[in-house]
Formats: sequence, C-alpha cells, structure tokens
Amino acid sequence: MSAYFLEGYFITMGINYHQVKIKNADDFVILDDQGFQYITTDKEMLSLNLAENLRIHSSGCIFFQKTIKLSPSNYKTTTIYLHKILAENFKINEKTNINNLVGFVNGNKLDCRLNNLVFRSRAVASRTRKTSSSTGFTGVYKEHNKFRSVISINGKSKHLGMFKTAEEAAKAFNEMSKKLYGAEGKQNKLD
Repeated sequence: MSAYFLEGYFITMGINYHQVKIKNADDFVILDDQGFQYITTDKEMLSLNLAENLRIHSSGCIFFQKTIKLSPSNYKTTTIYLHKILAENFKINEKTNINNLVGFVNGNKLDCRLNNLVFRSRAVASRTRKTSSSTGFTGVYKEHNKFRSVISINGKSKHLGMFKTAEEAAKAFNEMSKKLYGAEGKQNKLD
C-alpha cells in the first residue's frame, strides 16, 4: 500500500481502492477507482473542493457541506452525501420507486465503493439500522427479570415470547426475521 498527497488531500492506495482522509476525524473514506475519479476530476466536485472537505456526519455517513453568503441576510447551503451522489451517478439504473434509499452492503458507512452501495426500501433500511435497545439487541427488551422478544410485521409489533436471557430473545428475533424477510432481515450478532 502506498500513500501520497494530491492537491491538498491525503490518499492511500491499496489494491482496488483509494482512501481519502476525512477532515474532521482520524478516518478515511474508501473509494474504488470510479468513485475516486469522479470526486477528483468532475468539474462540479472540483469547484466545490469536495475531496478536500469530506467530513463524517453524526450518522456515520461521509458528507460535504458548504454555506455561501448570497446577501447580508440570505445564505445558501449545499449538502452532498458521498454515498448518495455516487449511487445516483453510477447505479441509478438500480433505483426504483420502492428501493430508493442508498445503503451499505457491509454496514460500513466509510466504505463508499460502488459494489458496497445498494438501493434499499425504507423497510429494509429500518431493519438494518442500529438498535437503540439497552440490551444491545434489536427487538429485545428487559422486563423485570426476563427478556421480551418482538418483531415488527407490517408496522405492528408481534410478541415472540419471554426468555431468561437477552441472547435467547435475540435468537428468537433472528429466526423470525430470517423467516419473514430472508436475506434482507435484520440479524442480531450473537457469540
């Protein structure tokens, strides 16, 4: 792997990918040749200095944002999410009325290689979102000394049972998720 500076931004080249330094973190965004060429040679991307000003959003996604003062009381803010602009430019034929949100196949929001970007439905995007449950598992909630397992079916919660451990409840969730949603179903990581 080699590293170098190019026009003000740091690039690390690996086999089949480029890493571009993120401005507000000690991280890099991963791009394939096509994505890297786009952000470093496209006229609009160059005019914005996009590659030099990529930041990590609180959501974990990579974005660019610039505010321009048009008059003393009028501003224009341009916000570009890197994964979205790459998918819209290179994978637009995969976008449908239902599958219209861009997601990450491997779950790594720093990996913006085209083969890691996919158009998903809102339901699939919701199922792949990180859990906010204090148990650390999607669909698992502690109630007294037991753990309840629930899953959403057509917007309604379905009770899957009460379990002695959070892991047992997570396993029940995983089984029902796979049964209902197949490969697009959310799976809790179990040891």
